Amino acid sequence: MKKDSHEFIHNYRGMGAFGLDRETDEETLMFYLQKFSEDKFMAGFIPRLTSEEMIHIYDLINNLLHKHLSENEYHELFLKDR
Repeated sequence: MKKDSHEFIHNYRGMGAFGLDRETDEETLMFYLQKFSEDKFMAGFIPRLTSEEMIHIYDLINNLLHKHLSENEYHELFLKDR
């Protein structure tokens, strides 16, 4: 059984705009991140990044995870190892 899901993107019918209101911004960010994480896209995108760009993306995501999730949430919601 798969632990990961991308259901939001299959059902999203919003406008996909950023800067209008908080709800639309959250939905747009979810849409972008789910599209961004698709295997085929990542396979073509990541090899084009410089080492510095990869470090920047990793550090940004890692810092946000540690800032906004407890240790338990990190394992349960992100890693799904609990």
